[in-house]
Order: sequence, then C-alpha cells, then structure tokens
Amino acid sequence: METQKEYLLVVNPIAGGNDKTDLIEAAREYAKNQDVSLLEYETTGKDDESRIKELYEKHKPKRVMVAGGDGSVKMVAEAIGHEDLVIGVLPAGSANGLSVDLKLPEDVEENLEIAFNGGYMEMDMVSINDKKSLHLSDIGVNAELIRNYENSSLRGKLGYMLQAFNTLTELRDPFHVIIEANGNTVETKARMVVIANTQRYGTGVTINPVGKMDDGKFEIVILKSLDVFFIGRILAGKMPLDKSEDVEIISTDEALVTTDVPVCFQIDGEFCGETDRLDIKILHRQMKVAVPDAT
Repeated sequence: METQKEYLLVVNPIAGGNDKTDLIEAAREYAKNQDVSLLEYETTGKDDESRIKELYEKHKPKRVMVAGGDGSVKMVAEAIGHEDLVIGVLPAGSANGLSVDLKLPEDVEENLEIAFNGGYMEMDMVSINDKKSLHLSDIGVNAELIRNYENSSLRGKLGYMLQAFNTLTELRDPFHVIIEANGNTVETKARMVVIANTQRYGTGVTINPVGKMDDGKFEIVILKSLDVFFIGRILAGKMPLDKSEDVEIISTDEALVTTDVPVCFQIDGEFCGETDRLDIKILHRQMKVAVPDAT
C-alpha cells in the first residue's frame, strides 16, 4: 500500500496584518482532496528556522508551502531551501514581490494547485554578508522605508503608503558608495543601491528590467539621483529605469559594495540594521520553487 504523502505548511500569522484562517482552511481542504497529510507550523519569531529544520528531518515532507510574505519565504529557504524539495509560495504578506516575479495568480485555489502540484524552477539565491536573499535586497531609502514600516503599528498597504510618504519627506543625505565587480570599480553618490535576483518589488515596481532568477547572475541597481521626486517616482513605478541616466545597472556573479557611512539595509523585505560593507556572491540554482509552468 502506497504511503500517504506528507507536505508541510508554514504560516506566518502576522504577515501583512491579515487573517490567514480562510487560506489555512483552503489548504487543509485541498490537501484532504489530494490525499496529502498536511503538517502545519505557525511561526513565532523565535527559533523558527531550527524548528522548521527539525520538522523537515523528522517528517521529510515532499513539499513545503509558505503562507506569508517574501521574508517568510526567505526564512524557510534559509532553513531547508538546500534540501531536495519544492517550496510553494502562498502570498499572504505586505511584500509579495517574489510571487509577482514567479507570475503566481491571485486566486487562492489556483495558487494551491501550483503549490501542491505545479512544476518548479531551480532558482538562484544571493549570499549577502553570509545571509541568503531570494528576491530583492537594498541599502538606502527603501531600507529606511522598511525600517519605518516595521516600527509602525499600521500594517497593510495603507501602512506602507504612509511610511513611504514619511520616508521620502525625511530623507537622509545621499551616501558615497564604491562598487567592485567584474574587475571594475564604480564610485558615486547614491540614494539607494539594490541587489536584485529578480525584477519587481511587491508593489509591482520594476527595479531590475534585465533580471532572471536562474541565470547565475544578480544585478546591482544604483539610483544616483539626489532628487526626492525622482526617487518617489521610481518607488511608485512611474519611472522607466532603463531610460534614465541617473540609474546604472551592473550584472555580475560577485561584488563588494562599501559606503562611507553606515546605511540602512534590508533583505527580502526584512530590515537588517545598518551596514557599510556588503560581500555579495551568487548561489546558482539553490532552491526549487513551484511555478505555474515548469521552466
């Protein structure tokens, strides 16, 4: 008799400030109809990675579904992304940029079908100061925005928009950055430097038009302009980056980024403090992630 398949569902209950009850119930019902034994783990913010590792070692699930935002997917990838299993993304956070780049549908049932049974792609990760990034990381104004959002009490899109306004009206001075990549050195003033494995933020803004998740490269996107309105237009998705003289894009598989002062830093929507040095390298095809069509 064939052994029933076991899948693991990891839920971040506070991601996006929205109730996950309906999504969890839908996943349970879908698993029941698929004759899948569904293990469930709810994150607490304490020792989540080690507990997910323990669950994986004990049960060896065939797939892991993540109900949360980009930070939740990153956390699971840090824990078990190197194992031979497929990770399914059920977008339920404030920042769901990875799901946008994976072209996941908004419909819950369609997403469950992909997460449980869809094909997969072997996507790259990026190592930044020995931390893994799946999606988009940056230093500068967007990281300041994320810090302000995490420190605020208002969640969801309204909270994000409010902090975007506050951040843009209270901008720090631009910082001096040195980027060493591909045997070349770039020195410039910048408001923001993005380390991009994919193309779009969760808001749908395309920050890296040339990005591909499985090409063995990442892009460094330098936003040089000192104009607050220019930065605001980019964050709002109103500026075509590939046509702007104030934006430079470097494609590489390894880089060193240093700044003259400590600058706010975020990885996949999670604020990581301030830093003046980023050691970056590509981790080629490190994680299997469920997609609408196998690539």
